[in-house]
Amino acid sequence: MSIPDYQSLMLPLLNTAADGKVHTKREALNELAAQFGLTENERKELLPSGNQEIFDNRLGWARTYLKKAGLIQYTQRGHFQITDRGKDVLAQKPEVINVAYLRQFPEFREFHSPKRTPTDAEPSESSESITETPEELLASGSLKLRRQAEQELLVRVKACPAEFFERLVVKLLTTIGYGGSLADAGKAIGKAGDGGIDGVIKEDKLGLDLLYIQAKKWDDTTVGRPEIQKFVGLCTGKGRGRASSSPPRPSPKTRQNTRRVSKPKSFSSTVHD
Repeated sequence: MSIPDYQSLMLPLLNTAADGKVHTKREALNELAAQFGLTENERKELLPSGNQEIFDNRLGWARTYLKKAGLIQYTQRGHFQITDRGKDVLAQKPEVINVAYLRQFPEFREFHSPKRTPTDAEPSESSESITETPEELLASGSLKLRRQAEQELLVRVKACPAEFFERLVVKLLTTIGYGGSLADAGKAIGKAGDGGIDGVIKEDKLGLDLLYIQAKKWDDTTVGRPEIQKFVGLCTGKGRGRASSSPPRPSPKTRQNTRRVSKPKSFSSTVHD
């Protein structure tokens, strides 16, 4: 069974306090989790922020709403007890308690009604029909904005010339730490082509330890998995799963005149839909 939304938890939560005793939030969590048949994995499922379990968060808001409507009271931190108003509500045997039901109580309307200015636009959706908690609404809104930004950024990058993309990849790699603190750690060298190197990053001050970069822009409608594997250097047969060798090594003459030549490393980067 899926995790119930916070409005669906209001009536069951009030019923747990029907005996008039003081109850803890932990007791209510365990009792309602069993009542709704939640699995251990469902109980441990986290909000997108990763800061709290979803079920815990939703039950917490159900408890807050009942308290704001005067149906329960907090006796101390993490403890609650039904009020006389809460007993009267249960005596009426309501089929459901939700935001629309709680709005009959003035205290709740004062708490729940948004403070609008004359220039505020009317909301596109009634707050009474929203089943997500404030934390969930913030997380989903943030995720939506992030995806929109990612898509817009991808479109803009793909519209730029290849030279810009090469410089962008070099800038990204140096920004995340490749090349250390060298001011001129990376540069695009503009040798575009299937076998060419588009950029290099120096990982030491003498430039003897280099990271070679090949950057390409692809479209998913024309490039399939075999082409991508070929580009990143994945081998078939014996060497399957290992990266291909680095760009050609310096000539023997160059090596004799150099005190230290470390094995070059390679890096491949792609952008596609």
